Amino acid sequence: MDFRVTARRAQPDTADAPLLVLALASGATLTPALSALDAALGGTLGRALERKDFRGARDETLVLPGGAKGAQRVLLVGLGKPATMVGALRRAASVASRQARKIGAPSLAFFAEDQSEGTIEAVAVGLAMGSWEYTTTRSAPPEDERKPALESAQILVSDEASANAAVQRGSAIGGGINLARQLAMLPGNICTPEYLANTAREIASRRGMNVTVLGRTEMKAEKMGSFLAVAQGTPQDPKLIALEYKKGPPGSKPVVLIGKGLCFDSGGISIKPAQGMEHMKFDMCGAAGVLGAMDTIGALGLAINVVGLVGSTTNMPSGEAMNPGDVVQSHLGKFIEIVNTDAEGRLVLADVLSYARRFDPAAVIDAATLTGACVVALGHSASGVFGNDQALIDEVLAAGRSSGDTGWQLPLFDDYKELILTDAADIKNTGGRAAGAISAAMFLKEFAETFPWVHLDIAGTAYSETDLGFIPKGPTGVPVSLFVDFVRGRAH
Repeated sequence: MDFRVTARRAQPDTADAPLLVLALASGATLTPALSALDAALGGTLGRALERKDFRGARDETLVLPGGAKGAQRVLLVGLGKPATMVGALRRAASVASRQARKIGAPSLAFFAEDQSEGTIEAVAVGLAMGSWEYTTTRSAPPEDERKPALESAQILVSDEASANAAVQRGSAIGGGINLARQLAMLPGNICTPEYLANTAREIASRRGMNVTVLGRTEMKAEKMGSFLAVAQGTPQDPKLIALEYKKGPPGSKPVVLIGKGLCFDSGGISIKPAQGMEHMKFDMCGAAGVLGAMDTIGALGLAINVVGLVGSTTNMPSGEAMNPGDVVQSHLGKFIEIVNTDAEGRLVLADVLSYARRFDPAAVIDAATLTGACVVALGHSASGVFGNDQALIDEVLAAGRSSGDTGWQLPLFDDYKELILTDAADIKNTGGRAAGAISAAMFLKEFAETFPWVHLDIAGTAYSETDLGFIPKGPTGVPVSLFVDFVRGRAH
C-alpha cells in the first residue's frame, strides 16, 4: 500500500485526525497556535510543558489524549537543540510515523512552527521514511492482533499552494530512500543480481529511462577480467546495469553514479568469520542507493543527464572461485594481483569505473560498503569521502551536509600507493590493515584517472545493527539523499 503525504491549510486546534503530531524544540513554550490547541485540550499541553513531563529532547515522545473534538491523540516529538531545523524536522517526522504505526493510527497530521520550503520537504521525507516497514518475508500477525496500517499524513501549513511542491519533492526523495532500504533488506536468495537488473528495468519503464544489462557473456566480450574474477565462484549470472536518464541539454556530459552490488559476500576463499556473516546481504547497499536515487531523479524530472551504474554479483567459495595469488587483467588493461579474495568490491568497481569512460562523464561518484577499516576510522555517523578532484569533493561534502548523509574527507596522498604495489602485477587488491580504507580508495583511483571522481565508503552508514529511534535496525537508505542533492545542485 502506497503511503501518501499531502499539505493542508489548517491550525493544530482544527485538525481532525487520529493522531496530531507536534514537533517541539527543547524548552518549547505555548505559541499562539499551540495556545488555541491547549485550550481545546483543557490545558493538558500547557501542563505537560510546564511540569517538564515533556522536555523536547531529541527523539523524546509523549502521547496526550485528545479533546472532545479534533485530534483523537496528540503526540509530542522532541527536536532537541538542533543546529539545523531541516535535519531535526526530518528526523522528528520519521519518529512520528514510526510511533503512528505502533499506535495503529491510519493517518496523522504533523505541525511544526517552521514552515519554510526546505523544512516542509524535510518533513515529507521523514514521514515517508518512518512509514516504511519490512514485511516481505515475515508472516502477518493473527487477525485479532493486527493494527490499522499507516496510510497517509497531512502536513499542516498556512499556505497550502506553496507547500505542495515541497511535499511532492520530499515524497519522491522518501520513496527513493525506502526503495533502497527495501532492496537492501531482502535476503540474498531473493535479491540476486537478476533481481536488481529487473528492478532497474522497472525504474526505466516507470521513469522513461534507457537501460542496458550486461551478463557474463557480454562482460567477457568487454574483457572485464577484474569483475569476472569475483563472479567466477558463483553460478549466478553477474550483472553490470546501466540506467540512462536524459533530461539535460543534448550533448551535455552526464553525472555518473556507481554502486557496488554484492548481493552476498562470503569473502570467497578468504572466507569471513561465521558470526555476523548474515549482514553481508547488505553488501549491495551502494547499488540500492544508486537505484533509489535514479528513481527519485526520474520522479523529480530534473533537467540534467545522469547515468546510474551497478556492478552486481555474489562472492562465493567454490572449486571455480578466484584464489589468493591469482593475477587478472582489468577492463582498463591493468594487471591486478588478488592477495585477498574478501577485497572483492574494489575488483568489481575497478571495471565499472573503467566502463564509465564511454559516457564521457562530467563527474563520477561511487558508493560502496567497501571496508571495515572505514567503520573503525569514522564509526557509524559519517561516510568516508575520497577523490581526485578537490572541487568535486567539496561539492559532495556540501551535498552530504544539506541532505543529512554526512561525509568526512580522508586523504589520498601519493605515499599511500606504496601499500598496493606488488612484484607480481601492476597493483594488488589490498594494502593490509594499516590505512585500509585509504588503500582501498587508492586502488579505485587507479581506474578513475580520466574524469573527476569521488568515492564514498558507506560501510559504517549504510545499515545499522541497532534501532536508532528514527529508523529501525537494518538499512538506512544512505546514500540516496546525498546522490539526489548532488544531482539537484548540478541541475540548478
